[in-house]
Amino acid sequence: MKTIKTFGKTFGLAAVLSAAAFAGAEAHVTFLDREATQDSTILATLQVPHGCDGKATTEVRVKLPEGFVFAKPQPKAGWELEVIKGDYQKTYDNHGDKVKTGAIEVRWKNGNLSDDFYDTFVIQGRVSGVEAGTSLAFPVTQMCGDTVAAWDQVAKEGGDAHGLKSPAPLLKVVAGEGGHDHDDMAGMDMSGMAGMGAAAPAGETVKAGDLEVSGGFAKAMLPGQPVGGGFFTVKNNGQTDDRLVSVSSPAAGEVQIHEMVTKDNVMRMRQLKDGIAIGAGETVKLEPGNLHLMFQKVKTPFKQGDTVPVTLTFEKAGKVDLVLQVLSAQGK
Repeated sequence: MKTIKTFGKTFGLAAVLSAAAFAGAEAHVTFLDREATQDSTILATLQVPHGCDGKATTEVRVKLPEGFVFAKPQPKAGWELEVIKGDYQKTYDNHGDKVKTGAIEVRWKNGNLSDDFYDTFVIQGRVSGVEAGTSLAFPVTQMCGDTVAAWDQVAKEGGDAHGLKSPAPLLKVVAGEGGHDHDDMAGMDMSGMAGMGAAAPAGETVKAGDLEVSGGFAKAMLPGQPVGGGFFTVKNNGQTDDRLVSVSSPAAGEVQIHEMVTKDNVMRMRQLKDGIAIGAGETVKLEPGNLHLMFQKVKTPFKQGDTVPVTLTFEKAGKVDLVLQVLSAQGK
């Protein structure tokens, strides 16, 4: 039940389907929840149950249909994240702002998901301007080294999706009053994608040798989200360079140091395994849309008004305990 294709081939895509197509066969990559309410913000969770002909999955690409807007993917430990931006076919309202561009494709890259294991890939987005009864197709390309499985086939209106060999995952839009609109995914402000500004810093100031750490804050998370973001400022008042080499917290299974860069309408997020250099006399800010902490496997979602303890380990200054104040998801 899969079609293997080679690199370089352009896949034909159809984004919006009739309700009849939704009754089609289950795709290799499917949604955990296959229905979404009109004009609501959802977590579109794609399930990848195995690799390509026994090979480990190394990259997952998802093309986003018109009507699924303001998309923000959830980062994954061990994977690089890349978001392709482009023009929407229509203009959408985002809290009074008219938005014509946004994420149109998401790529999780350079990972290693064994054929023996199952995993999910999550994108937060808003279903907007889509009629109830319509289904949205999210064509997926699953890469396993030099082997590619494309799950991009869609049935024509009135057609039988059961006959498709490589059906695209479908999300059926149903009538409703609309859901609560969250502006931030997992506490991360994808400001380069959504046009949101950075939050005002908060929290205590801690000194360790020549270093001064201040303005620590995290962002409130959505219920059930396993990933959160943290931010602070480090000032090196000395004459010797230092380096933030690692971070830990009892609130998470792992804390990684990440960098987010947007260039030529492509946002890339990557883990900084070597940490962050804090040059002599320099100030380094971890802030939304730039350098930040990524809390993985969060035990309890961060709630506004709570605090998150972290331990920062510097190459020369040693360990520094810091408390992050949890602000609202919007950082206000």
